[in-house]
Amino acid sequence: MKLQGTNLQMVGSWLGRLLRLDLSVLDEIRSQPSATTAAVGVVLAASVLAGVGSWLWALFVEAPVPAGKVFIKSLLLGSIIQTMVWFLWVYLTYQVLVRAYGARTTFAELIRTMGFAFAPVALNLLVAIGTLAVPFGVIAFALAVLLSNVAVQYASDAEAREATLANFTGFIVFAIVMGVFANIAEVSTVGGLAPGIFFFTLDF
Repeated sequence: MKLQGTNLQMVGSWLGRLLRLDLSVLDEIRSQPSATTAAVGVVLAASVLAGVGSWLWALFVEAPVPAGKVFIKSLLLGSIIQTMVWFLWVYLTYQVLVRAYGARTTFAELIRTMGFAFAPVALNLLVAIGTLAVPFGVIAFALAVLLSNVAVQYASDAEAREATLANFTGFIVFAIVMGVFANIAEVSTVGGLAPGIFFFTLDF
């Protein structure tokens, strides 16, 4: 099975190198046009695992939360929505880099590097452990944001400060939009159309 010329073994190798903090792999990913689809696949897979986390939480939580609705709204719809909103994060990062700082990069290169940098969001699977849902969720996104900072620097000639501000701009909008979706079509006033930690509304 292949993803536009990039096979799953190669994707696994790239993710393994990221796990070992071999950040030079981001330069390799950036230069591989065939890695674009794989990067989007990583974002979707991480979002699905986040959705599995919130669904498992609903299965085992003591409060009566309909797990079937959580499966549909958080896992199925939420993972797709989060992937789409992630594109907004990348697009805003790109716009700030190019328009505000005049950095040289392409939207496709940012998709590739930032897509693989989104992998830590998969740790949202651990929000299934109800008492530790918030810490695991925050840690997952903190790691993703930090890794995305590095990804932006590998995909552009921006300075560290510029890459950080551009990335944070995109992430802040991403978080706000996902927070809005968490309040849409809520399940038992707990959460709505968002996976993982974003499933839980602020009034939870």
